[in-house]
Amino acid sequence: MHVVVFGAGAVGCYYGGMLARAGHHVTLIGRAHHVQAIERQGLRLQTTTFDEYVPLHASTDASAAGQADVVLCCVKSGQTTDAGHALAPHLKPEAQVLSLQNGVGNAQRLAEVLQRDVVPAVVYVATEMAGDGHVQHHGRGELVLGPSANSEALAHTLTQAAIPSTVSAEVEQALWTKLVINCVYNPLSALTNMPYGLMVQQAQMPHVMRALFDECLAVAHAEGVALSPDLWESVLGLAQGMAHQRSSTAQDLNLGKATEIDFINGEILQRGARHGMATPVNQTMVTLVHAAEALARK
Repeated sequence: MHVVVFGAGAVGCYYGGMLARAGHHVTLIGRAHHVQAIERQGLRLQTTTFDEYVPLHASTDASAAGQADVVLCCVKSGQTTDAGHALAPHLKPEAQVLSLQNGVGNAQRLAEVLQRDVVPAVVYVATEMAGDGHVQHHGRGELVLGPSANSEALAHTLTQAAIPSTVSAEVEQALWTKLVINCVYNPLSALTNMPYGLMVQQAQMPHVMRALFDECLAVAHAEGVALSPDLWESVLGLAQGMAHQRSSTAQDLNLGKATEIDFINGEILQRGARHGMATPVNQTMVTLVHAAEALARK
């Protein structure tokens, strides 16, 4: 299978590396400094069970997607529309596009630009870029794909590449579940610069987490999304399962990059406003993360 990963950050490099390691033809499209490092020595894929250099192709040019059978879109949510415009002139008519992105609504936005179906995917993986052309995996790695004519075959191929994948008609609910978890952990991990396990041990932190959670749950209910009654227990359990992980928002701040906060807690603000609902705790998180971004840029 010829796979192109558009957005070769931590998530894209991990899944691209795993597919290349399984023998698929993979091209990563990303920033020049990563591409140059990968061209020199391959992608360093450091996981919990192995650490090796994986040979694959890398490019900074969207035209490299021209021969792709499958495109994994892994850009930040704020770059979704631009990614669609960059890819649109180059994709084969039969190419399957998957959205491996945080938040809700990215697959729809991408589909509108590309004028083709895009399969939403829920990503459960803890990764970070540890250097140019070097992705470090801290745990998990499974995907949940939305239904399409090719989704079952794609899930089988991904699973054979050691990426456990399933297809679910409830993918929208799963995306919302992940959004709620991200709303709780991402800003707090970023603002404290703490991994999840240490963060939840801080005085009063569980109360702040619960306040964020309750606002998200209320907005999801107003949107007609039914979430699991056990979701709060799952939220708390994440700190144990990913004790050493810092959120992607924390990683972005540490690198002086723009975060996805407007598509995480900001999504709750916007959707809550549509229903006349106040979400002051999420508003506080968005405001503070943007202030931290401004400081990081300086």
